[in-house]
Amino acid sequence: MDPVQGTLDELGTPLSDVTFVVFDLETTGGAPAEDAITEIGAVKVRAGEVLGEFSTLVDPGGPIPPFISVLTGITDAMVVAAPKISSVLPSFLEFIRGATLVAHNAGFDTRFVKAACATLGYPPPANPVVDTVDLARRVLTRDETPNAKLGTLARFFRSPVEPCHRALQDARATVDVLHGLIERAGSFQVHTLEELKSFVRAPTPEQQRKRHLAESVPHAPGVYFFEDERGEVLYIGKSTNLRNRVRSYFTAAETRPRIREMIGIADRVRHVVCSTGLEAEVRELRLIGGAKPRYNRRSRFPEKVVWLKLTTEVFPRLSIVRELKDDGATYLGPFTSARQADDARIALHEAVPLRQCTQPVTLRTRRAACALHEMGRCGAPCEGGESPEEYAFHVESARRAMTLDASPVFSAVSARMERLSVEQRYEEASVDRDRLASFVRTAARMQRLSAITRLPQLVAASPAFGGGWDIHVVRYGRLAAAGVMQKGTHPTPFVDGLKATAEAVQPGPGPVHAASAEETECILRWLESPGVRLVEVEGEWSLPARGAGRHKARIDLAYRHLDQRRNREGRPLR
Repeated sequence: MDPVQGTLDELGTPLSDVTFVVFDLETTGGAPAEDAITEIGAVKVRAGEVLGEFSTLVDPGGPIPPFISVLTGITDAMVVAAPKISSVLPSFLEFIRGATLVAHNAGFDTRFVKAACATLGYPPPANPVVDTVDLARRVLTRDETPNAKLGTLARFFRSPVEPCHRALQDARATVDVLHGLIERAGSFQVHTLEELKSFVRAPTPEQQRKRHLAESVPHAPGVYFFEDERGEVLYIGKSTNLRNRVRSYFTAAETRPRIREMIGIADRVRHVVCSTGLEAEVRELRLIGGAKPRYNRRSRFPEKVVWLKLTTEVFPRLSIVRELKDDGATYLGPFTSARQADDARIALHEAVPLRQCTQPVTLRTRRAACALHEMGRCGAPCEGGESPEEYAFHVESARRAMTLDASPVFSAVSARMERLSVEQRYEEASVDRDRLASFVRTAARMQRLSAITRLPQLVAASPAFGGGWDIHVVRYGRLAAAGVMQKGTHPTPFVDGLKATAEAVQPGPGPVHAASAEETECILRWLESPGVRLVEVEGEWSLPARGAGRHKARIDLAYRHLDQRRNREGRPLR
């Protein structure tokens, strides 16, 4: 029998023949091992026609955190009579059987489904998965949509359904987005399911054509620079293996639209070899802050930070400033924006009745008190309602909250949030949530930074690859020297020599004065990594016993779901 040439459709499954189940989950948080599903919504479609829908609330088996109720609108009262996941999961698995799963940031939703299957003894779904976030980044440009959030894409494709953080509603909106993206993918000659899945990960022609740029890069730790034909630095990165890292930019593994765009412009790759991985990480931060490459998103403007200052006036107040001064004032920060600093200030005012007026107030000042006095939120020192000694009690409370114990602020704002949630004033509660998070996270960060930036010198070592030790000298939170001590070398002369050649660093005002906060945090992460040994510490390295770190853990847990939700909605496009 003569061979018969197959048609193009026989090379794959035409998209018009594929049954998609577009689904969305609501959960109590972002970690499948700790959190639970509260709602499932799914829509089954084929060839643009809706074949069926699946929607149910789910009893998570425990209380829904107030932070999550504020985000989704799903409360404990709504799920008290809902079925548990053990009853819902078999029906959902039957609904999706034989279909291709679609979700917006599919990794989030599929992780929860797989975790539920593992807990209840079901095999994980083997369905093909399509992520509309990845597909949007491939077929749309930043000129068309600024980001890949579900709400943004739904508006772009003129979906009649507005996403609202409820499962079925969001799944319906995702259906419209999927159809719009498939239509766009058709212009790239994508007509089958197999082509659709490989299309997202395929390297661009520019990536394939410029693979030779990695040939001269060595296998060593260091920093690399992508430059255009004029020598302008486009992007700076670091790696413990420069050759492998640079090569990855020219493969299908690199899918970030802005980086693929950068590869199309790049003309050469330069590199700087470093002694250790930590030195490479620190050098990268310093170089990005200096060169400010246009394709780097993070760390470009370390100087653009603000601080919350407790002034040194007769009747101190909280002021947002951009400069640390050696004036004896108490500072909280750094904040990345004035808005974050103002959020922290409002949170602190909720717990401590400091004056909020900006006019100077002295012992001789006499003027009518504002409405805050009538509300019991200020003692009115401006009209003599409080003496400097009485007002000093509030000042000391604010100073302790900023530097030692954030409990009064946490308790005061949490009580207000609870009250607002009971009254179903979720929008206001979410504003207070963000204010509390800004204060607690920044206070915890500053306390960690201050613990090391007040040390004149710290020397530490970690095992080096292949034997020996990576040795680092840190002065006032700044990396002053790095070196690799080979196996069998006597440590004392090596460490003494490294200290003698280390950068001289002078102390200064505030919690971060010798290096950027990001650099000091890099050093702290390395110090806390497994295998690191302290060689020498000058001064006292300690954290407050009742510091903000213990409250930060609760804040981070509550925000984990919100962060996951933002990620699943997509990062900016090209």
